[in-house]
Amino acid sequence: MTTNPPAPIARADVVGSLLRPAYLREARQDVREGQRSDAELRAAEDRAVQEAIALQESIGLDVITDGEMRREGWNAPLRAALSGFTAFPGGTGYRWRTGDPEQNRVRDDTGRTWPFVTETVHVEQDVAQTEYAFLNAHASRRSKYCLPAPSYYRTHWHEERSGGAYPTAEAFLTAMRDYTRQVVRDVVAMGCDYVQLDAPNYGRACDPDFQALMASQGRRGAIADLRFDVALDSSVFEDVADIGHVTRAIHICRGNSAGAWNAQGGYEAIAADLFPRLDVDALLLEYDTPRAGDFGPLRHVLPQHTVVLGLLTTKHGQLEDAAMVEARIHEAAAYVPPERLALSPQCGFASVEAGNPLTPEEQAAKLRLVVQIARRVWS
Repeated sequence: MTTNPPAPIARADVVGSLLRPAYLREARQDVREGQRSDAELRAAEDRAVQEAIALQESIGLDVITDGEMRREGWNAPLRAALSGFTAFPGGTGYRWRTGDPEQNRVRDDTGRTWPFVTETVHVEQDVAQTEYAFLNAHASRRSKYCLPAPSYYRTHWHEERSGGAYPTAEAFLTAMRDYTRQVVRDVVAMGCDYVQLDAPNYGRACDPDFQALMASQGRRGAIADLRFDVALDSSVFEDVADIGHVTRAIHICRGNSAGAWNAQGGYEAIAADLFPRLDVDALLLEYDTPRAGDFGPLRHVLPQHTVVLGLLTTKHGQLEDAAMVEARIHEAAAYVPPERLALSPQCGFASVEAGNPLTPEEQAAKLRLVVQIARRVWS
């Protein structure tokens, strides 16, 4: 484990994506239909990123993102920057649900296609230059860069479809680790001091139903390979571990698609194997719903870890009660000292292009509440 001095803690944090403005969604659709040029789309993206910067800075967040405005979805580095994947019918098989676990699922993905690796992966686009350089040039506040953790790509390897390109899932994931590590090197060289890996496979590893689903599809679930994946994700940062003042973060997601989710179950199922092995500085954990369980698993985090509590949901626009959020922060402090806690929304507001079912005004109100509570609790 590294012992470098940590970067300043962002008490009022944000996970990543923000709602895309209507003009940006329209511009991207026009490009798909051949009615606008890539240059026109880039201009719309530039405008949207600048508006995202202005919003976050005016609210007073301690760290900001570009809102992932240049991405069709949070995992766009796979879809836009890399070749070697082929879409097959059947989708992910994920069961997307809304509300509490007892509610009916709203949809599944079996009618869609899903990209599996079928050839050696090649980099087609420099996402660091395309995305972070613009954010860094226009932000006056500390900024972060978010990208999928290598462990995320496990669901893109299939025993039958992928073996010709990579003999094992581990060989494929190692290649994705090398790619991710290079992107991290690049953004850090540009001045980024906060890098966040988004890791939904760990959230799904908490859910026995998801593990059974993966097995039924002939695909290995995340929990079977948890220790390998944790070591792999941590190793992304090996080349920046000796650089002081870079926050190495990981966000454990439970699924976020237009307000729906696909994983339930408390962190207790994975905490003992996961938290002590994550050589990072910050853990962004989703705690906006009872399906995430209680704070007991936090007893497994390392002394070096800051725990960013995702207590405000992005799944709907109803504003949380500030007193209740503060009470939950104090509850978590029974396991992690207050000086190692921070606050954020539970996930992005638009992990997919359509965005979650809330308005820009409701989004802004939630971000303001994050800042207001953080100032009261940690000032």
